[in-house]
Amino acid sequence: MELEAVKSSYARWAPVYDKTFGIITSGGRRAAVGFINGQRDCRNVLEVGVGTGLALQHYRKDLNVTGVDFSTDMLKKAREKVDKQGLSHVKELRQMDARELDFPDNYFDAVAAMHIVSVVPEPEKVMAEMARVCKPGGKVVITNHFAKEAGAMAVVEKMSAPFANLLGWHSDFEMSTVLKQPNLKLVEKRPLPPVNMMTFLVLEKNQSN
Repeated sequence: MELEAVKSSYARWAPVYDKTFGIITSGGRRAAVGFINGQRDCRNVLEVGVGTGLALQHYRKDLNVTGVDFSTDMLKKAREKVDKQGLSHVKELRQMDARELDFPDNYFDAVAAMHIVSVVPEPEKVMAEMARVCKPGGKVVITNHFAKEAGAMAVVEKMSAPFANLLGWHSDFEMSTVLKQPNLKLVEKRPLPPVNMMTFLVLEKNQSN
């Protein structure tokens, strides 16, 4: 997807996101945040594509959470949640292109990307950036819908693919796209509800990088 298409799509979705896609993707957020909260040596967390901030209240309160998103409309909603809910563990929310993260190498203990890798332009660059800012031994946690290889859902995905810019996501997005980073190894993979539509992935950064 083109960056301007992403921007305009999420400007449309921002007012209703929490009550539409937000509900559908709630299982993925719970899985990702639950995993990160269970990492006892984790302190600094980056959420790429923080959106309207639906996950922010669920992180452990002793974490330092940074969120980035390209959409200013989404970030406005996230900042409202932080202020209203008094989320002091959220240290910063920044407007940023995920293909060029403005953070040092090896900075975060965990990097989360919930339902955004099939939305961003050049997802391979986004994966490379998430790997770069993650510490050696740290985790990159991804929840997303990935294309089915067969069945009725695969047919629907292929039919929906030409409407990616309108929908705001790629219905036929291949999992292999996020598994190409040489310094990230897949350590966990499992399906998520509803009806195994989403997938939960954990990738660990090599200690030598």
